Amino acid sequence: MWLGIIGFYYFYALHFEDSYEEVISGPLWAPAEVEAALSYFYSFAYAITVGLAVWEGGRLKRDGVWQLAPGRSRYRVAAHTLLPVVTAGWLVFVLPVVMRLIETRLLPTPAALAPLFMAMGIVCAYAVIGCALGHVAPRLIAAPLAAVGVFYVIVETVKYDDPVWPRHVSGQPDTSLAFGEQYGAATMVVPFLFVAALAAAVAAFWIRVERGRQWATRGAAGVVAAAVMASCANVASGWAIADGPVTAGHAAARCTGSAPRVCMAETGGAVDRLDAVRREIVKSVTGLRAAGAKVRMPDTVSDSLLNGRDRERSSDTMWWLPLSRQAGQSGGGMTSIRYAVLRASITFPCAFPVSFESAPSADYVVNHDAAMLWAATVIDADKPYLAWRKGEYGGVFENPGQVLAKVRERAGDASKLSASRQAAWFHEEQAKACRLGGIGKGQEAQS
Repeated sequence: MWLGIIGFYYFYALHFEDSYEEVISGPLWAPAEVEAALSYFYSFAYAITVGLAVWEGGRLKRDGVWQLAPGRSRYRVAAHTLLPVVTAGWLVFVLPVVMRLIETRLLPTPAALAPLFMAMGIVCAYAVIGCALGHVAPRLIAAPLAAVGVFYVIVETVKYDDPVWPRHVSGQPDTSLAFGEQYGAATMVVPFLFVAALAAAVAAFWIRVERGRQWATRGAAGVVAAAVMASCANVASGWAIADGPVTAGHAAARCTGSAPRVCMAETGGAVDRLDAVRREIVKSVTGLRAAGAKVRMPDTVSDSLLNGRDRERSSDTMWWLPLSRQAGQSGGGMTSIRYAVLRASITFPCAFPVSFESAPSADYVVNHDAAMLWAATVIDADKPYLAWRKGEYGGVFENPGQVLAKVRERAGDASKLSASRQAAWFHEEQAKACRLGGIGKGQEAQS
């Protein structure tokens, strides 16, 4: 029954929006998949653990177990009593992770399992805290209250924004992982130490020492625990919301060719199309060059999945394109690859406002977009370009249909010219767009 509840919640939580086919189509990154599987279970596991531990601690007190066997180590007795409690808490975490890895056919790595190990350690700490609470409070009342209290604290602390440190020490990571990222050591160690310090201070009350030294020992343990917890809070307070320490660039890539060297993520869901993607990139750039557009073949074209959260910008020699997403099952295939090449390669001799709303005038739009549409038509990427621009127009212009029709008309007229005249028209259209709406020189186009 216990396993059934976990399994039901797993499938409900992780497949409510995404079907199995969508999950396994990629991109797949083991640390992100483990993090996703665990994210729904932290509060539940900690609450169940502390509630059961309070109950077992109360039973130890009621039965007088420690008094019946004064020669036995109290820690050994507590460990034996809490083993089923800890096992129950661990199962809440381990089962979803195993199911997710089986679903995605990913091999676990130590870095991928780091949040699982952290959570399992915190479960042990909550078991100790709960057992101690069961010794000082009626278990019939304390067990459900402790479970509800811990559940509420974990759920609510992730909403804190001032101060921010409770979000990061709750034991439920506040930072989601992007493809190729792993949690930094501090992200895992800080929440564990925060809870473990409190558990260690509580466990100090079980140490058998001379009566005169009991309170000194317990007081010292409390001071050390408070210092550790304060240090953890201080470290976590320097982290931003949903931005704990992570490291990037860990995803494996597969590359082919040179000038351009094209790289795609191994588990991005489309690496089997790497050679076809490179051919399409070369064909598109070559086609634009032959038509008269001033484009440069990059040295490297890399999958944006490999770029990390800081997002290094593309340059003339290095392009970051969403190759896996566009060439994968949920993307538009080679048409989307050509469209990405269009957006990366076509530049204007000026810069444009970042949005239509921020521009003092929209007079440049028709010329700008007609030039882009002509280039898109050259490499058979006009459909995605028109679809994107149609959506952009609809949210800004009162007459989006007329604007789009004018753009198509100008680009269509240009395509009827001779090859040399088309190239001249393209550069004239770019220059006119810059005169009407350009705000700088030597920058890439708004496209």
